[in-house]
Amino acid sequence: MKTGQFRMFSSRVAGIRAVKAETGYSFPKHTHDQFGIGIIESGAHASLSGRGLVRAEAGDVICFNPNEVHDGMPIGESRAWTMLHFDPPVIGALLNDIGEGRIGGAEFPSPVIRDSQMAACFRALFPLLVGNSEPQDALLQDGLLLSLVAAVMGEGAQTSRDIAIPAAIRRARDLIEEDPSAPLTLAELADACGLSHFQFLRAFTRATGLTPHAYLLQRRIHEARRLIASGTSLAEAAFASGFADQSHMTRLFVRNFGISPGAYAAAVC
Repeated sequence: MKTGQFRMFSSRVAGIRAVKAETGYSFPKHTHDQFGIGIIESGAHASLSGRGLVRAEAGDVICFNPNEVHDGMPIGESRAWTMLHFDPPVIGALLNDIGEGRIGGAEFPSPVIRDSQMAACFRALFPLLVGNSEPQDALLQDGLLLSLVAAVMGEGAQTSRDIAIPAAIRRARDLIEEDPSAPLTLAELADACGLSHFQFLRAFTRATGLTPHAYLLQRRIHEARRLIASGTSLAEAAFASGFADQSHMTRLFVRNFGISPGAYAAAVC
């Protein structure tokens, strides 16, 4: 179902979400809770993250990792893209197979890749994942999926960002991840790390690219999106994900995803 400038598709593979979009919206700093591989269909796009300022043009393959803080804006009036979002266990299983157990915790190393063969692989895979493929297409689909992820990983080697995050900060991050709806305080998180409030605030922001509060809001809005996609009402999703009210959830949802929760619900349900 098409909603505004965003179109969401059901995928034949569990843990993969497919999206087509065309928009001139400039996204503020945000994160995703999934891996992403896509292609710029038209126009051009710029994004600033911990990996620097990158520019993607029509035909370029674009990638992102979970919890990678970045923004995004059109170069010109608008841009269009097609994207596959992968739950981390899906990519973990593929990388475990590709690397024979040696690279299960790796990340996509390059945010933009200019490679016509990789782009052709993506274009061949997308309709197999979202269309009414025949059973005999499963072999082609699985082969293209492995080939695409292997090609993206082949752009470089980079171990998981968790290695660079101090263990104490990971403990605080895990507290947020375990229950984003919990009313955590700076004092509770700092105590879990054994740091003063200011030391914790500075260390967490340096390690993750977001303040603890901003990180918590990111986790809440991703949880709200998951609940909405599962059919939960907007009011219930706001409450269950820890927002004070539905309007607060709506403001952050639009800011992050460029679409209202109601429009998103209509597109995926």
